[in-house]
Amino acid sequence: MTALATDVRKTAPAARERRSLGSRIAQRLNGGLVRVFLVLVGLFWLVPTIGLLISSLRSPDDMSASGWWTVFTKPSQLTFASYRKLLENGDITHSLLNTVLITVPATVLVVVIGSLAGYAFAWMEFPGRDWWFLGVVGLLVVPVQVALIPIAELFGRIGLFGTILGVVLFHTGFGLPFAVFLLRNFFAEIPRELLEAARLDGAGELRLFARVVMPLGGPAIASLGIFQFLWVWNDMLVALVFTKSGTQPITVALQTQVRQFGNNIDVLAPGAFVSMVIPLAVFFAFQRQFVSGVMAGAVK
Repeated sequence: MTALATDVRKTAPAARERRSLGSRIAQRLNGGLVRVFLVLVGLFWLVPTIGLLISSLRSPDDMSASGWWTVFTKPSQLTFASYRKLLENGDITHSLLNTVLITVPATVLVVVIGSLAGYAFAWMEFPGRDWWFLGVVGLLVVPVQVALIPIAELFGRIGLFGTILGVVLFHTGFGLPFAVFLLRNFFAEIPRELLEAARLDGAGELRLFARVVMPLGGPAIASLGIFQFLWVWNDMLVALVFTKSGTQPITVALQTQVRQFGNNIDVLAPGAFVSMVIPLAVFFAFQRQFVSGVMAGAVK
């Protein structure tokens, strides 16, 4: 018994030392060292954005003569002449308006239709509900490239090819499977007792959806809206196939500027920054709802 106690006393300090070393490592990882590392990573990811912003504020001669980082030693290079020229470029400004006319309806339609369908698949009984939902999930694996030519031929026959409406319908159709899948799974986590209590109070399905489900599903709906907005705004493939000269969004318009003028950097740099900063502003404006929607369902 005495020998056993002696062995315990000998091993206890080593165990405490090992635990203290592990706790010290964990404390350092959870402390300022990780925060500094994350800040450095964030700054590293922002370098291209900062470089594009500075390049858009320099003249073409300065950009061809030196790199954008030289502005820190020569701040007199900064000028808004490129943005004034951008605003005078009718193709770019019109394409920016086209981008808004495509992105906003495509986002709103996906959110509204996806929310209604997600609620129906989660809480409404109708024949073949599970099979219909499996069909929607199966559409998630269909690549966009497969449908470009068939839908382009269909739109050409019905007069939608080359129109903004055609692009909106294409983005809506391919955005709905993910929207229905995401919102159905989120709405299914709503307590059944809450919905039954609302029905006992006389709420119909539409009122129940608008007054109970939509407020509770706000984080998931906001996340879906951000995903859809970023996808449509930054899209170039679909717009390149389905639009014409008068309906092109800004992504295609900037690509056209490169093909036609080659070194038209004083228009390309500010145009690219404007095209990038708008979705960034939308993301940061709704980042709290985005994070809540992504984490929804992770902890019950």
